[in-house]
Amino acid sequence: MIPNLMTMLGLCAGLTSMRLGLEGRFGAAVVAIMIAAVIDGLDGRLARLLKATSRFGAEFDSLSDFLCFGVAPPFVLYLWSLHRGGAFGYAPCIVFAVCMALRLARFNASLESGPRPAYAYNFFTGVPAPAGACLALFPLFLGLEAQSLGLTWLQNAAQYPLLCAAVLLGTAMLLVSTLPIWSFKNFKVPAEYVLPLLLGVCAYVVVMIADPWAALAAASFIYLGMIPLSIRSFRRLRQEAEALRDETDTGRRESA
Repeated sequence: MIPNLMTMLGLCAGLTSMRLGLEGRFGAAVVAIMIAAVIDGLDGRLARLLKATSRFGAEFDSLSDFLCFGVAPPFVLYLWSLHRGGAFGYAPCIVFAVCMALRLARFNASLESGPRPAYAYNFFTGVPAPAGACLALFPLFLGLEAQSLGLTWLQNAAQYPLLCAAVLLGTAMLLVSTLPIWSFKNFKVPAEYVLPLLLGVCAYVVVMIADPWAALAAASFIYLGMIPLSIRSFRRLRQEAEALRDETDTGRRESA
């Protein structure tokens, strides 16, 4: 019950973000979506830790993800900016929600597919749902940061409907893409990078506390910058696995 209760809390956070958006409290709406993202990262790990994984839990988690990360972010962005584009402003919201549904359906289908190479379990196919929601909310992060700094011109630029539409559509394409993206589930850090990583995380937490909107906007850029590195890592691991397989096949033929 504990993992499912956490999933339910995340679902409630996503629903609350939509209510806060209707009330014009966009900063609080973003916080609610971020809370849902944190809970989504914890409930699955908690279920595996407690050995409480179930088919029901997986389906419930996907339904919650669709609302929290496929419906709430474009809904909030529509209220914040895209409503000024009329029907054209609504279209990117539909595309994003549909792509999120397709991404989650593909993920669920992959759970029942055959075994994959060992290295492939460290990668998602396409950007995962919580990360997609955070990327889609980048204009809102930027606009809230500009508002806190009193930069009216930057706030107006971030709130421009064309920018929000472009970010939504671009993120939607990343969701349904076949790009290999690090999952960080079994991520191992080399010993020489442990200390710099800890210092970097500590510095980011300090920035998050001092200026959360700037930290979230920066996190979007950092995540996008990691995608090429993830693709390179996947290709390297695939080449190593293929080379090892070819070497094993050659040895078998020679011994035969």
